[in-house]
Amino acid sequence: MKAGQWDAQNKKVVINDIPIPELGKDQLLVKIKSASLCHSDLMSLARGHGDTVTMGHEGAGVIEKIHSSAEGKGFKVGDAIGFNYFINVCYECDGCQIHNSRCENTNLPMCQGFHTNGFFQEYVLVDYHTAVVLPPEIDVRRASPLFCAGITAFNAIDSCELHPGQWIAIVGCGGLGQYAVQYAKAMQYNVIGVDISDDSLDSAKEYGADAVFNSKTQADTYVDEIRKLSGKGVHAAAVFSGANAAFDGAIPLLRTNGLLMVVGIALEPLQINTLDLITGRYRIKADSTGVPRRMSKAVAFTAKNNIQLNVDFRKIEDLPAMVDDMKNGKARQRQVVTFD
Repeated sequence: MKAGQWDAQNKKVVINDIPIPELGKDQLLVKIKSASLCHSDLMSLARGHGDTVTMGHEGAGVIEKIHSSAEGKGFKVGDAIGFNYFINVCYECDGCQIHNSRCENTNLPMCQGFHTNGFFQEYVLVDYHTAVVLPPEIDVRRASPLFCAGITAFNAIDSCELHPGQWIAIVGCGGLGQYAVQYAKAMQYNVIGVDISDDSLDSAKEYGADAVFNSKTQADTYVDEIRKLSGKGVHAAAVFSGANAAFDGAIPLLRTNGLLMVVGIALEPLQINTLDLITGRYRIKADSTGVPRRMSKAVAFTAKNNIQLNVDFRKIEDLPAMVDDMKNGKARQRQVVTFD
């Protein structure tokens, strides 16, 4: 089968022919229908791998085979499914109820696409614990971004615990932010998009944002304008950017006791004023893709509200160019590899 891999020795993306994997305990053999490129994949390449590994941690596909140990777990051959990417964990301990990277019963949690083969290949092995059957409203050929970007965005917006009519700022309106705008509107919040890219802000408007502001070109005015528009500041600001400046710029947007939702992975430690926290200037929470048991709620909400991104369909041979486009800021839509 074809696989898009990171060649660690030569530091480049290559397309290789590799064997179709053999089923093991608790596993499903899945024919990939869509796999998408995420900024986290580029972060992984920057860190480097010791071995050549198939890239990609956002995937969706159709079950081809089921190991006997995974029978009777709610899946059947032919089901369209999406899946998380953490494996080699117990899924049951206290740590796994929070995040699978915190598993208390293994010293080596693994991420498919980072530590072991991921989803830019024609067939993949999926632990049934991480999988969910897709409702018919979700097209498996464009579903892969949901299984990192989408679920992360849903969890973050859902965890803000706002009420209809309250205000939320989506700071960083790239792929995750565009999902977040749609989820926030579906939850009946007033949504403000903030970014330094007019293209990203145009997309946020397309997905329903009530107002958008460029924090670079409107640097002197956007905070006051947002505070005026929202009454006295937004009730929550969810930061989907990894830029430290995005976090610093989000705090002034908040009203007293507003919520700073941390989603983006900042390159440097955040500067937090503890006096602000103890006096109720603002609160802090954080969220991510989370654990498999949270996926069903996100998937059902996505299907009910017809939430999806515009995607750029590509072939596996395009993966090197896809990576270059993302590195160079040329990717305007989520890039999705499909297999026939």
